[in-house]
Amino acid sequence: MRRCGMLLPVASLPSRYGIGAFSKEAYEFVDQLKEAGQQVWQILPLGPTGFGDSPYQSFSAFAGNPYFIDLETLVEEGLLTAEECDAADFGKNPAKIAYDKIYENRFPLLKKAYERWKETFFPGMEGEKLSEAVHRKAEELLREETREYCFYMAVKDHFHSQSWDLWDEEIRTRRPEAMERFGRILGDEIGFYEFQQIKFEEQWKKLKAYANGQGIQIMGDIPIYVAFDGADSWAHSELFQFDENCTPTGVAGCPPDAFSATGQLWGNPLYDWGYHRKNGYGWWIKRMEYSFSLYDLVRVDHFRGFDEYYNIPYGDETAENGVWEKGPGIEIFRRMEEYFGTKQLPIVAEDLGFLTPSVHRLLKESGFPGMKVLEFAFEEGGSSPYLPHNYTSNCVVYTGTHDNDTLAGWYKEMNIEEKEFSIDYLGNSRTPAEKIHWDFIRLALSSVADLAVIPVQDYLGLGTEARINEPSTLGKNWQWRLLKGQLDEKTIRRCRRMAEVYGRA
Repeated sequence: MRRCGMLLPVASLPSRYGIGAFSKEAYEFVDQLKEAGQQVWQILPLGPTGFGDSPYQSFSAFAGNPYFIDLETLVEEGLLTAEECDAADFGKNPAKIAYDKIYENRFPLLKKAYERWKETFFPGMEGEKLSEAVHRKAEELLREETREYCFYMAVKDHFHSQSWDLWDEEIRTRRPEAMERFGRILGDEIGFYEFQQIKFEEQWKKLKAYANGQGIQIMGDIPIYVAFDGADSWAHSELFQFDENCTPTGVAGCPPDAFSATGQLWGNPLYDWGYHRKNGYGWWIKRMEYSFSLYDLVRVDHFRGFDEYYNIPYGDETAENGVWEKGPGIEIFRRMEEYFGTKQLPIVAEDLGFLTPSVHRLLKESGFPGMKVLEFAFEEGGSSPYLPHNYTSNCVVYTGTHDNDTLAGWYKEMNIEEKEFSIDYLGNSRTPAEKIHWDFIRLALSSVADLAVIPVQDYLGLGTEARINEPSTLGKNWQWRLLKGQLDEKTIRRCRRMAEVYGRA
């Protein structure tokens, strides 16, 4: 079935309080998707973010970002007042997220809401009895792994936000007596994080149900790796290539190439695939089960890592000395199919970049659709796998992703040879530069790809100022926001007409 959708991170939605959230504007965007003839809303990972504000470096693979909790809903529930929310400084520019302001001002508001929530649901309780009641409520509503994140964050706060490898040895190594003691002395702080996750899941599930009811599926996104500074690596060190002191023996990254002479040093801990295999890939099954509860489709980032992964010695300052090692291959997906009772998991494989024949074989064996990006299509002439005449239907085509410049920004910076080839390919020598984005959108929608996903910025013809992320840079990413009314009725009507013309509405 031919379908189309839009890519817009939740953080990029318009809203009153500094960052996109599960607010009325999210519901309005779902309505706009339906009106525009779309069937898919693609978002970025929903996990809580740390240093650099990247959704691909989360404190847990099983938790949600508290920034996305809608404050107006908490006001309606009597847990906050509009005056308290309006008094907080979340930044003055509605087109840009001020993460420092969000960090400083959102948590005190959520803490007020938590105190009132306790008074409402557990009247008359105090101290340890109150904490125990909150934990029992969390046990009813949250996964064990999500509660591990809540414990982790409370201890992390206790140690002034330091990563777990810098904590006292007894709690760093999770000695039972230390776990019991920290659980007792930090009971209320753990409860605060549990409250955040309860509200996150309440609000997200309501929004997702609304979207599904409007005929819109949610495509989520998960990074293949987890962060070292996170609950997953602390609570389950056995899953990773750690030594007896819980220090990584190797970390993730990419080798040197034409774009980086020293490679990319990501620093994420590497999986001990032998352990995962012996345990029937149980942790991965739990991770996908959680992901399938949040999303209808799941884009798995860095799919190549399941075939081979790049192992860089821990402590190296560059990626130059890494070696390729074998991943789990098709076995992990066959085990998932057995568990979920399906021959086709709702997964999209991020298969971009240099791919070996064995990665191509793995993708074919899995049956997952891969990705085609038009911004990569004009570098190699007619042989490029990203040009539509080389597609099969089992793929997802994009004009660009969150890691690319916008179409308008990219086209402006194209070299002359690639630009001339694109003009020959599209036959659009007469199209004015300010309308060129529509030609590439038309190319994507007219292709044989089963699903076409277009970033909202490209439908709007926005320039580089609307770019979401520039890989390997810090300080300017993940900040762009859609302004209220910017996606106007004229654009929505044109989106719908193009979806109809190419059989995707």
